[in-house]
Amino acid sequence: MYITASSLSSSLLRASRARFSSYLTRVSLRAQIGAAVPLVEQFQRRIATMAPEKNAFKGILTSLPKSSGGEFGKYYSLPALNDPRIDKLPYSIRILLESAIRNCDNFQVTKEDVEKIIDWENTSPKQVEIPFKPARVILQDFTGVPAVVDLACMRDAMNKLGSDSNKINPLVPVDLVVDHSVQVDVARSENAVQANMELEFQRNKERFAFLKWGSTAFRNMLVVPPGSGIVHQVNLEYLGRVVFNADGLIYPDSVVGTDSHTTMIDGLGVAGWGVGGIEAEAAMLGQPMSMVLPGVVGFKLSGKLHNGVTATDLVLTVTQMLRKHGVVGKFVEFYGNGMAELSLADRATIANMSPEYGATMGFFPVDRVTLQYLKLTGRSDETVAMIEAYLRANKMFVDHSEPQQERVYSSYLELDLEAVEPCVSGPKRPHDRVALKEMKVDWHSCLDNKVGFKGFAIPKEAQDKVAEFSFHGQSAELKHGSVVIAAITSCTNTSNPSVMLGAALVAKKACELGLQVKPWIKTSLAPGSGVVTKYLLQSGLQKYLNQQGFHIVGYGCTTCIGNSGEIDESVASAITENDIVAAAVLSGNRNFEGRVHPLTRANYLASPPLVVAYALAGTVDIDFEKEPIGTGKDGKSVYFKDIWPSTEEIAEVVQSSVLPDMFKSTYEAITKGNSMWNELSVPANTLYSWEAKSTYIHEPPYFKNMTMDPPGAHGVKDAYCLLNFGDSITTDHISPAGNIHKDSPAAKYLLDRGVERKDFNSYGSRRGNDEVMARGTFANIRLVNKLLNGEVGPKTLHVPTGEKLSVFDAAMKYKAANHDTIILAGAEYGSGSSRDWAAKGPMLLGVKAVIAKSFERIHRSNLVGMGIVPLCFKPGEDADTLGLTGHERYTIDLSSNIDEIKPGQDVKVTTDTGKSFICTARFDTEVELAYFNHGGILPYVIRNLIKQ
Repeated sequence: MYITASSLSSSLLRASRARFSSYLTRVSLRAQIGAAVPLVEQFQRRIATMAPEKNAFKGILTSLPKSSGGEFGKYYSLPALNDPRIDKLPYSIRILLESAIRNCDNFQVTKEDVEKIIDWENTSPKQVEIPFKPARVILQDFTGVPAVVDLACMRDAMNKLGSDSNKINPLVPVDLVVDHSVQVDVARSENAVQANMELEFQRNKERFAFLKWGSTAFRNMLVVPPGSGIVHQVNLEYLGRVVFNADGLIYPDSVVGTDSHTTMIDGLGVAGWGVGGIEAEAAMLGQPMSMVLPGVVGFKLSGKLHNGVTATDLVLTVTQMLRKHGVVGKFVEFYGNGMAELSLADRATIANMSPEYGATMGFFPVDRVTLQYLKLTGRSDETVAMIEAYLRANKMFVDHSEPQQERVYSSYLELDLEAVEPCVSGPKRPHDRVALKEMKVDWHSCLDNKVGFKGFAIPKEAQDKVAEFSFHGQSAELKHGSVVIAAITSCTNTSNPSVMLGAALVAKKACELGLQVKPWIKTSLAPGSGVVTKYLLQSGLQKYLNQQGFHIVGYGCTTCIGNSGEIDESVASAITENDIVAAAVLSGNRNFEGRVHPLTRANYLASPPLVVAYALAGTVDIDFEKEPIGTGKDGKSVYFKDIWPSTEEIAEVVQSSVLPDMFKSTYEAITKGNSMWNELSVPANTLYSWEAKSTYIHEPPYFKNMTMDPPGAHGVKDAYCLLNFGDSITTDHISPAGNIHKDSPAAKYLLDRGVERKDFNSYGSRRGNDEVMARGTFANIRLVNKLLNGEVGPKTLHVPTGEKLSVFDAAMKYKAANHDTIILAGAEYGSGSSRDWAAKGPMLLGVKAVIAKSFERIHRSNLVGMGIVPLCFKPGEDADTLGLTGHERYTIDLSSNIDEIKPGQDVKVTTDTGKSFICTARFDTEVELAYFNHGGILPYVIRNLIKQ
């Protein structure tokens, strides 16, 4: 059993006071809030990231001197261990090692855990388990709202069980950036930012007020208001510490976040990755994270990118390579001479897409490029000096000018940057890379191919169809492949000045040559921070983007997460009435079917300059090398090469336009909020007053009738199959984030409560309401369920009656009859965004187990966290090879005694048709079994806190 920092004795608190006199020197809301917090509570929170006094390794606590005299503080010195194995460790593993040493109290973290990490070369192939305590937690509002709802609900549960509800408080710094709520309602307008923000506040006022309440009711929580930027870019440019100095104890920054792209911070040399919301909540409350000590893939970079090749081209190439290599559950660590050729922003782009290539992290150790970026983004000289001194002293700094100690990796890959060529990815998956020169041929093969990840099955005779329509009195036409959405979006790229200014240069050249984007294409630009706007204005290039329709629409994720807003009715009608395969081109990181917009069946990921180029061409059905993009004002054909800027042109503009003061002024103002945010009034009480009529914030049922006795482990008996899936079912399929369809169970629920259709908002915005989210589970309009024999849509077969029902209605019918349900699935089940609702929703529908060929890492963890049993078919087997149709009833033979269940053990599954097969139970650690025994991670935490 683990304890939290809040359970440490008062004597330890007293002994620690001298060390804990202040926390952060940064000017932020957290500092302002912290000043008003009682001292003892501050001590408790600090202990969560710092070792207790009786640390087993106190003998290696070492002073870090300043060059000017005195010291920065003390740190746990890895060289002082005098263990040659440490010199061979990957840098990413050294961060895990330091954390284990610093937190080693021989209770939460033991000497044996430290030894496992030091002996990584031998232990990592054995799937050994280690505890890890991240230095902080980061959230965005889609996942942050349900996290704060859960924390508020846990306080109520503590209260009902007669314990102190104030034990439910974050014990590590928590940053929540509101970035997922803005939609592109207004585009192509100078007033778009203000108009979209007003609509954002109208829709989300209740959610925002709830988050503002959370920032005052819970200690140690900073909320960055709407309109500030995208969480990962704000993390990169402002929140990332790289090295903490907490009252004289120095240690590496590390972070877990409730967004899978938390990995972007790995580009800054900060160990960070995505976890489920429920796992993050446990980390906030001081629980060590239990993780399998990962293998590390060494990815060597050499050479230099060719002229005109972008970081986006590089990341799509890396993504394809790593997907092919197989890196799920592993760290990827980049090294080699090519590192010196990559800017920090380029590294962050590669790190950002770790979920797309399947890795837990894509890590870039700190070097001189990192330090230069820290200075550029406004970190003080003193802070940067401390970071360099600490990392050098603790052998965590890479100096490319010195001979490199050879490190050991689990496996190796190499890429010569000169081999990277311009490319896009699509039309339905991020790792389906297409070289730009092959795009036209690939597009036509997609039209021909049967329906699948690379196919639309359009008959030959229909492939040249032209849909003519009137766009506000102007003659217009669409064909298969016509671009209807072109979005410069997503922190993957908007954090990178080179590609953003590159896009602006493409727009400038197009304007000068007389090219113009067609008015029926919905164009948008959503920067990840206010810094982008400053340097676009400084460069004088924003006006050209505006001329092409790429006005700034807001500071948030927008199109990348499906908040693309409506497309014009005339365009929508032309698509639906003529069954056109319309295209979206976006600079995002996800392009799963149904995510970007319900009417864009083809969605391509591309660099920002390519987004502008495809918008100008108006179609993805083009060979940029041979076919003109359009006709210039002189009547001559304009080709791709005529509008594409050179690497040197871009570098010149970056050098003159991206300035340190831009970062300083942006982030000095960021925590002040805006008038709309500041006008929100919130109650001062620490227990939340649930509003019964609210359709945004609703008290969830997780802890109803909860007692101090764990419910225990359980098998599954005579369960029906709710859904039978193939491969690559994503969290977008399981728990959509986008629009609420007018005919869905969620829509009916809202209409019954007086919510008009125009006010439905998105599923993502309503994640604080379990009633909406349960009805939205498996509500994706592109869902393919084998029980329906090829029919596409959010329905299933109720096996006992043969009725075809919505998934929610079928699940409720099973629950009413006291029937358990299971889900059958193929490979990569739960890939995509780290959505806790993709596990919470099925649990509320009554799903007891998921049997799949393989699981995405975070989603499997989330299922366990909600008490759902994840089972894997044995290699070479799946539902089809075993002859399972989903019409059977399933019994899963799991003991009711948790002590008789082991991580990864074999489990027998039998059906009422006489079939039986063996699966692997994907409880990967002993701690996960404890969660299962308690009915989930949150009941486990509550019971432990009460016992302490």
